[in-house]
Amino acid sequence: MSGNDRPEGQPTQPPDVAASAAADTASSPFLRACRREPVPHTPVWFMRQAGRSLPEYRKAREGTAMLESCMRPDLVAEITLQPVRRHKVDAAIYFSDIVVPLKAIGVDVDIKPGVGPVVEKPIRSRADLERLRPLEPEDVSYVTEAVGILTRELGSTPLIGFAGAPFTLASYLVEGGPSKNHERTKALMYGDPELWAELLDRLADITAAFLKVQIEAGAAAVQLFDSWVGALAPEDYRRSVLPASAKVFGAVAGYGVPRIHFGVGTGELLPLMGEAGADVVGADWRVPVDEAARRVGPGKAIQGNLDPAVLFAPREAVERQAARILEAARGLEGHIFNLGHGVLPDTDPQALTDLVAYVHECSR
Repeated sequence: MSGNDRPEGQPTQPPDVAASAAADTASSPFLRACRREPVPHTPVWFMRQAGRSLPEYRKAREGTAMLESCMRPDLVAEITLQPVRRHKVDAAIYFSDIVVPLKAIGVDVDIKPGVGPVVEKPIRSRADLERLRPLEPEDVSYVTEAVGILTRELGSTPLIGFAGAPFTLASYLVEGGPSKNHERTKALMYGDPELWAELLDRLADITAAFLKVQIEAGAAAVQLFDSWVGALAPEDYRRSVLPASAKVFGAVAGYGVPRIHFGVGTGELLPLMGEAGADVVGADWRVPVDEAARRVGPGKAIQGNLDPAVLFAPREAVERQAARILEAARGLEGHIFNLGHGVLPDTDPQALTDLVAYVHECSR
């Protein structure tokens, strides 16, 4: 039975390693915060902590293309572990890229240095949809292997699996690469809503299958990244994106692992993102965490939300901004400290290490 044939959200026979990993990490501050339970300190992790700013990451990946590095379990494990060793963060984030499942099903996508994901033959018609076949677990066997290595190495530190959300994946597929204005994406969304809905529905199935592989291998939580969805107005999100995102979260609900939802520039979308079904909603730096919690509504933990650029300021200034966020988060149902987007490539790694120590000490 494939990952797409089993009942939604219901694992078949999870590997022993997954059950063991779940037992080891269940009482971790990160997972407790996700469940909105009391914590000994505010847990910290950083988006894009695996790589980007670390010299050991650049050394490990030297001479290896990005997508190739995502398909080598030994390299994935090493890069994922590096920030845990250095910064003492409360969770690891699986090193990969949002286009990995697309590459795995045969989409002609590559990551070009300085540009990002580039699709050679963009999706522009109904016939193009046929290139998006279902993702099977054997398509990404290297993910299962890498997660197995990581859960053994991480012990009580949880591993977060992740995937790109349907809208962001659709934008790359339709535009052919990164876009500032998403002209072709919006033209398809407005001009052929039926084709758009079919595209996002297929991507939701692919994304859900990719997350299931990670969870069944031992990931203790998952995050859905919707990097570009902040380009939409709330009504467009509700009509054209929410159903697909909700389908992803519903498909993995039966596993019982925390589900995190994050998008950039999504202040106006936070109430709707809260409806999509995640247990934790991430806020970028444009909205204070207490206001983000108010917009998302009760029953959800909040993740965020230091501006990544703050880390370039002196340590005292970084600590003042971190303290402001911790104060705003006081009294929330659950709070996970993170940046409001990913670690910037030129960030001083020591600034991240110092920030983790400060948040732990300040919130103890």
